[in-house]
Amino acid sequence: DHLEAAGHVCLLKDACDLESSSEIARLIEAENLEAALALHLYRGGRLLRGHGIPFGIIFGGTDLNEDVNHREKNEVMGKVLEEARFAVAFTESMKETAQTQWVDPVFTREVKARVKRTAGVRLLGEMPQEDLHAALKNCFAVVNSSMSEGMSAAILEAMDLEVPVLARNIPGNAAVVKHEVTGLLFSDPQEFAQLAKRLVRDPALEKEIVANGREYVRCYHSWQAERRAYQHLVRTLEGGVGE
Repeated sequence: DHLEAAGHVCLLKDACDLESSSEIARLIEAENLEAALALHLYRGGRLLRGHGIPFGIIFGGTDLNEDVNHREKNEVMGKVLEEARFAVAFTESMKETAQTQWVDPVFTREVKARVKRTAGVRLLGEMPQEDLHAALKNCFAVVNSSMSEGMSAAILEAMDLEVPVLARNIPGNAAVVKHEVTGLLFSDPQEFAQLAKRLVRDPALEKEIVANGREYVRCYHSWQAERRAYQHLVRTLEGGVGE
């Protein structure tokens, strides 16, 4: 009703009644469709790919709650979003789920373009672990700006390699980094800039953070202790096989 009230002529179709992309192509040609709006990223969105008409997506719920957990469907939905002009999420949690699952291609291109124009900034791809650790050892600090973390392996690796850590103050990071003890926690870009400058200007703070971080990893994240723990857990599983 909203669209028709604005003067648009609308054609409503159930995605379940449209079985193939070729059927969509015939419909677009027969009805001379100029644009499309799909409800459900997978069921509706996948049918609109590659037809040359602009389209938008309205997340349905099961696309983000269920289909996202199926690898093939997840890949298809990511490709749909690359072609979509926009996507509508009814809740903030749905928006966050989509942003976590699929990187915004337009934003990605903007970041890469800005990196090329910015002196002293390099964007690197994945690296073998040995090369990564060698690079980390030559860094002044490791920055973790994640919006969500479980337990950051990157932070623990940096501590183990005696590299100072600056991390966003979120629960996952704060569980590992104690502010001004094993690292520095920031809540916004301005605080990050202040703490980074402080770290550069205060060698004593850097030395203390590095020493505390290394000791923290040795005491609480020892790979030897972790190995023993997992070996014990697996033995408890073996003991229950014959029961």
